[in-house]
Amino acid sequence: MRKIVSFLVVLVGFLSCQSNHKSEKMNNSLIVKESPLGFQTTYLQVKSKIENNPNLKLIFELDHSENASKKDLSLRPTKLLIFGNPNLGTPLMNVAPTLAIDLPQKIMIYEESGKVFITYNNPEYLKERHNIEDKDELLNKISNVLNKLTTVE
Repeated sequence: MRKIVSFLVVLVGFLSCQSNHKSEKMNNSLIVKESPLGFQTTYLQVKSKIENNPNLKLIFELDHSENASKKDLSLRPTKLLIFGNPNLGTPLMNVAPTLAIDLPQKIMIYEESGKVFITYNNPEYLKERHNIEDKDELLNKISNVLNKLTTVE
């Protein structure tokens, strides 16, 4: 399971690094925000927001750069938070079982060229990817939550 999650995160990270970060949306599939804060402060703020939200459960944290260093490899600071809310995800997976490949939610924080970025899947893209119909209100709620979680100051 960890290998699969690691592969997916590396893939998402690779795709993120291939784009121009000036836009918050990347090919409509990912939301990329530049943080005004340092890497660790950004990470801790986002993590704290997840942990302090009674509707969310932090499931797993993955530190890609730490894992790389254990193999004498170098990787920019890159961490992943995996979290969820079954009350929001379950109704969507009932409509579109393939959505389970993208859930639980993930937020990636990484540093590149001295800048810190926060990245997550765009719920509108997931709607299209999994042909989700008649769940706009729920997807908007998820979009709002993700935006709040990733707004740091």
